[in-house]
Amino acid sequence: MRFITVVLALCCLAGCLDSGPKQSAAGAAEQTTGQTLQVILIPADGGTEDGTRADFQPLFEAISQNSSIKFNIRVAQSYNAVVEALCSGSADVAFVGPAIFLQAQKRGCADLLAVGVEHGKSEYFAGIFARVNGGPQALGELKGKSVAFGDVNSASSFIVPVAMLLNAKLDPLKDLDRVRIVGSHANAISALTHGQVDAAALSLVSFDKAVNQGSVKASEIALIATSVALPNPPIVMRSTLSPNVKADLKAAFKSVASASGVRAESLVGYGGKPVERYDTEFPTEKFASIQAMMDQVTPQLTAGLLDKAAKP
Repeated sequence: MRFITVVLALCCLAGCLDSGPKQSAAGAAEQTTGQTLQVILIPADGGTEDGTRADFQPLFEAISQNSSIKFNIRVAQSYNAVVEALCSGSADVAFVGPAIFLQAQKRGCADLLAVGVEHGKSEYFAGIFARVNGGPQALGELKGKSVAFGDVNSASSFIVPVAMLLNAKLDPLKDLDRVRIVGSHANAISALTHGQVDAAALSLVSFDKAVNQGSVKASEIALIATSVALPNPPIVMRSTLSPNVKADLKAAFKSVASASGVRAESLVGYGGKPVERYDTEFPTEKFASIQAMMDQVTPQLTAGLLDKAAKP
């Protein structure tokens, strides 16, 4: 059974006024004073409202306490829904995966706002996991096995792991016995721990979170392959926001780590991991490695894997 949310939405772009101050598609004015910006988050915690919101609520509250910017936070039901929200103007700020950022940027809907920095680095990793007892212990051993992937728009639970298979000379359409597309990192590791698949693709951050929550025993699961370092999932802002609003957001994220009264535990990022600060000058070019893997995992290959997953 597949757990995929397919979002069919039409994107409408912001209208432009002939004269006077311009407004965004969501009606954001030239200044953020008195405004409530709409925030949307990818369902990184298995699509649950509480888990994903809990990761980021402290950060946005800290920014509100030290600026004139207010936020209303909601969690999307799919990765693609976040792109549509940015492009339709129903969201002003979003936490996204690297691949979703590139998709929204290509459509002219998103600008990079900030990337979390941990131990001086802004990187994370995708992994392919298997059971310690009786499971495959290397990528080459996945031939003839079953694998669970997350959302097809997720960098670390689909795009990057599929590219890893391709680079290991494995054709996921021909060489995998069965494919499950389960919609999230949490669902992927759950499918593995419940014996429904031989391996699961997800980020190391999501695996650590599952271990910390007690839903997975680290001693029973092996990491059989790790990706190259990937740029941390970013926070982005809608491209059609006014320049002043964008500048206010950049300033707020840049200074939040040193702002008065902000506790260290408020500075969190993907998976609820602590961050030292948010980098608002992170080079967009560093997402090129993700784009290269997106080019490998073509729409035709993705469609083929969806078809394969639909078969019993």
